[in-house]
Amino acid sequence: MPLYEYQAEDTGRSCDRCREAFTVRQAMSDPPLQTCPDCGSAVRRLISTCSVSTTPSTRAMLSDRNLKAKGFTKLVNEGGGRFRRTV
Repeated sequence: MPLYEYQAEDTGRSCDRCREAFTVRQAMSDPPLQTCPDCGSAVRRLISTCSVSTTPSTRAMLSDRNLKAKGFTKLVNEGGGRFRRTV
């Protein structure tokens, strides 16, 4: 299950937990939290980075051939806001 980060919308009216970003483990099908579990302040979900492992098995999984077989599109940044489709 992925981890999602949340933060209080109004940091002046929030507890220590939601004043700073906090993480919650949720299924992708779960709705986003609307309030802090501790104080009930309104929270918003933050855009966060994700981690991708590049172990040998992951490299094979992310290969152009495998991506094409699974129906994914791979774009390569050519610079200047232009992308080229490789798969």
